[in-house]
Amino acid sequence: MDVDAVVIGSGAGGLTAALGLARAGEKVLVLEQHDVPGGWCHSFELGGYQFSPGVHYVGELGPGGRMRALLAGLGVGKHLTFLELDPNGYEHCVIGDERFDIPRGFDRYKARLEARFPGEKEGIQAYFRLAKQVTHELTHEAGRRDFGAFLTAPWRNRHLLAHGLRSIDTVVSGLVRDPLLKAILTIQAGDHGLGPQQAPAAVHFSVQAHYFEGGWYPRGGGRALPRAFLRELKEHGGALQLKAAVSRILTERHGSGWRAVGVRLDDGTEIRAKRVISNADPGVTYGRLLPADRVSAGIRKRLDRQPWSVSGLSLFMAVDADLESMGCNSGNYWYSATPDVQAGYDVASLEAFEKSEFPGQFLTVTTLKDRLKGDGRVHTCESFVFVSWEMFERWAATRYGARPDAYATMKEDLSQKMLRGLDRIVPGISQRVVFRELGTPLTNWHYCMSTRGNLYGTEKSRWQVGPFAWPLRSEIAGLHLCGASTISHGVMGAMTSGLFAAAQAHHCRAEELLGGSGDPTLLPADDVAAWPADQQAKLARRHGELAAK
Repeated sequence: MDVDAVVIGSGAGGLTAALGLARAGEKVLVLEQHDVPGGWCHSFELGGYQFSPGVHYVGELGPGGRMRALLAGLGVGKHLTFLELDPNGYEHCVIGDERFDIPRGFDRYKARLEARFPGEKEGIQAYFRLAKQVTHELTHEAGRRDFGAFLTAPWRNRHLLAHGLRSIDTVVSGLVRDPLLKAILTIQAGDHGLGPQQAPAAVHFSVQAHYFEGGWYPRGGGRALPRAFLRELKEHGGALQLKAAVSRILTERHGSGWRAVGVRLDDGTEIRAKRVISNADPGVTYGRLLPADRVSAGIRKRLDRQPWSVSGLSLFMAVDADLESMGCNSGNYWYSATPDVQAGYDVASLEAFEKSEFPGQFLTVTTLKDRLKGDGRVHTCESFVFVSWEMFERWAATRYGARPDAYATMKEDLSQKMLRGLDRIVPGISQRVVFRELGTPLTNWHYCMSTRGNLYGTEKSRWQVGPFAWPLRSEIAGLHLCGASTISHGVMGAMTSGLFAAAQAHHCRAEELLGGSGDPTLLPADDVAAWPADQQAKLARRHGELAAK
């Protein structure tokens, strides 16, 4: 064997799996088809500016937080600094002409809603009580696997079972009446990519709960995460190979079935391994990397009817303006033209493209989250809207960098539409854009190999999550999966899936793969005066250097 384990893909799940196995003493090789590591956590340079398409904030980094404990246990926390988004409004909800800022803190959020909607106090309290109950049951059920636990689940998880698979729209509508309040409670649906009418309450509650105690952005952008992981991976003897696209998972007969024994790269190189962990989504893992006769009829049938999460447009911009004086800060901006949040997810029809503006949009000013990224004058921004793969499928067979003029024309039309939407969030911002580039579902496929350009793996509908998600252990011995289509999505969800996949592959408990130490450094994004003196000096030098260019 060349290595003990090959990991396909260097996203958050793949790197966690690789580091977990390396910490256990295995010889690990990570293969990444892109020229930079990270999957959706990567950053890239464009037009002289840095962008991070998939990491906008993470939660649970405060004392006792699960993300904090996971980063420390893997040994990567000590290499990372996170900047806390505005604690008075880490989410800015702009709904028509109304605005509501979601603050850090479960009780503060609830109290602010009660003050804004005094007639809905009883329903608001019921909503937050249910959210806490469901997420508590979800968290405690995740570690139970024995048959006795299965038999007693209905008694332990009555709130989860009674409400978790109902749509969040149904749950909210049963508790409150005000359309604006309903929109505020459901606008974070963008973090799982499924509209309120389809999203299971359990998924929506778990996303909200991840951020109840605030949100943080990694200093250095998304790429800070893979860099920290790779630093630890190398210290434990692991390795990464870039521009190493896998064309086939190698298998051999194993009893009455098959066993994974390595991979073949696009250039024909074969790497033998005791086990393979795929961070590619199931559509790629089963549909492209394995021969059809190695995939059971049941898996093929499931793939044929598998709904994938929504895709999106990504507008990467540089804005020459004092955005702080225009009202911006480190918080995220969620925009909905009306209280009908669902409209932002009904994107399958051509009519959604023909309207003059998108019904929903997301904006983040990354140089106000991480002030070391900019010169204090020109800001980098990223904006996103949801669209369907079908609208771009006609160009799927064309080559990246050589797509037809019709594609470029469509991108320009969509960019202009997104710029009009941004003016609804920050009036006049579109006139100050000095650089922009638009990514589409085809871009997602090219760089991240996400089936149908999906943003969150499989669709997070009721029969695609929890026990109905794709299992970590495949039907092929020695082949495991991780990533957004398994245990959960998002950075922490993908990391958790990687840890558990590594534990399965190594035949141990997940806790045995941890044991590192060192919490990440946490600083406020907006309050530079609260930074250590050396960090303030670094910022001053950085702004001076960039302004001089």
